Amino acid sequence: MKNVKAFGKALIRAGIITSEQLKEALSELDGGSLPKVLADKGFASETDIARTLAEAAGLEYVDLSSYEIDPNAATFLSEEVMRKYNVIPIKMEKKKLTVAVSDPSNIFAIDDLKIITGIEVEPVVANESDIINAINQYSRIDKEVEELASLEEESEELPVTTIAEEAESEEAPIVKLVNVILSEAVRSRSADIHIEPQDRDIRVRYRIDGVLHDVMRSPKSAQMVMSTRIKIMANLDIAEKRLPQDGRFSLVIDGKPVDFRVATLPTIHGEKIVLRILEKESIMIPLEELGFLPDTLEKYKKSLTKPYGAIFVCGPTGSGKTTTLYAALNVVNSVEKNIITVEDPVEYRLAGCNQVQVNPKAGLTFASALRSILRNDPDIVMIGEIRDKETALIAVESALTGHLVLSTLHTNDAPSAITRLTEMGIEPFLTASAIDCVIAQRLARRLCNKCKEVYKPDKDFLKSAGYCDEDIERIETLYKAKGCDYCSNTGYRGRTGIFELMLMSEEIKALTIERASSEEITKVARKQGMTSLKEAGLRKALAGETSVEEVLRVVV
Repeated sequence: MKNVKAFGKALIRAGIITSEQLKEALSELDGGSLPKVLADKGFASETDIARTLAEAAGLEYVDLSSYEIDPNAATFLSEEVMRKYNVIPIKMEKKKLTVAVSDPSNIFAIDDLKIITGIEVEPVVANESDIINAINQYSRIDKEVEELASLEEESEELPVTTIAEEAESEEAPIVKLVNVILSEAVRSRSADIHIEPQDRDIRVRYRIDGVLHDVMRSPKSAQMVMSTRIKIMANLDIAEKRLPQDGRFSLVIDGKPVDFRVATLPTIHGEKIVLRILEKESIMIPLEELGFLPDTLEKYKKSLTKPYGAIFVCGPTGSGKTTTLYAALNVVNSVEKNIITVEDPVEYRLAGCNQVQVNPKAGLTFASALRSILRNDPDIVMIGEIRDKETALIAVESALTGHLVLSTLHTNDAPSAITRLTEMGIEPFLTASAIDCVIAQRLARRLCNKCKEVYKPDKDFLKSAGYCDEDIERIETLYKAKGCDYCSNTGYRGRTGIFELMLMSEEIKALTIERASSEEITKVARKQGMTSLKEAGLRKALAGETSVEEVLRVVV
């Protein structure tokens, strides 16, 4: 009671409650927690109480609603113990278990946790409702996994019909587990879910801000039923395990429609499944918010206003090319324009656009689809990806015959797109006449605005990073990642684009016709004002949007 009163007085000093309110709460405590009684009576908000108690106890406050809990840490305590003390382990590091508590005055609970776990326990303070929600989430996963563990070890030998029935039953443990995996992935801002059979179990990982994170392990016995469940949802052949398959399905999660694109891949331990999460809100980003530098954005917008010509977006898989193309389509989309796209697959539905999905099995390839849509009087054509000579030739010829063509190429930088088309067999004089501009891009993680740190960089470091002598002399501070609850201790939250834009000047057209190397084209483009990917990234680091280390990770 002594600690409880001390924390109560701390709340009074902070102006959170009055002495009368504390007296009333203490009279109704009856073994409960002071923060809960105060919040239930409406005397103060949970967050204000938790922050004040954390400060009074000299502990850290954690916002669990945006914190990525370590699933391995959460298994250190049983659901019974977590609910008894209203705590949840959130991080395990160097033999020290970080535990979120709602009532730091309950020192007996913390002592009990040390005895139960047998390791050092470091308490942090969190809102009681957030702790309860987290316990519900992780105990739900544990229950589903425990039920799955009871499945027969040799489930591969069960008839396909029996496995299908299990995977279709809404009450089946596997169905509940798959639903939890999907919903938690969406809530954690994941772009992909990796379900990977290992030798002894199944590993589940989420890709958040471009980096994979371990989420959970599932019993090996659940492998067949889990893959069958996802195949049923994606309308795939559940009997086919030897060949890769692709499909998609939709769900409503937290009131929002979410599409999942599914790809299976046979491995030595079973079928690996990757689900790409496609949220419409994530693709409908205005052009101005993608991360273009002001001068680069102005050039890109000017190219989009032209009635014909080709605009290519280049970069590796996962660099945000599709998002950039859709943002461009949103700019040019109007009643006066007939926009037709050819994609594999159609990832997002765009109102006002005629979208065609290729179907190689039926003979509908990029090339055959393009030949057909050109007879449908398009003003703007968007091609998901140029993969072969025939598609490239039709795209280039379309740009020359009065159409604005948007597409992607897999090259590392903008000048390499010219040489890539030549290597594919496109005549250089056609390339020179058709292309208006080429964009290369990467995605870099944004520094967390709540915890990024300012530091004074060493001149040798700036030079090795690629800053010019003029910049080195004037740069006094940069920013680096630190890590906090808001960014799940990564130091980063969200991503931003890094762009390189090359316009087809007369000099570059001449070099294209002469079949010059990409290095020669790069030199001329740089002289004419092209900002390279690395330079654009370093400018973003200087502005505090990202770190130099992150730029070098994605660009070099």
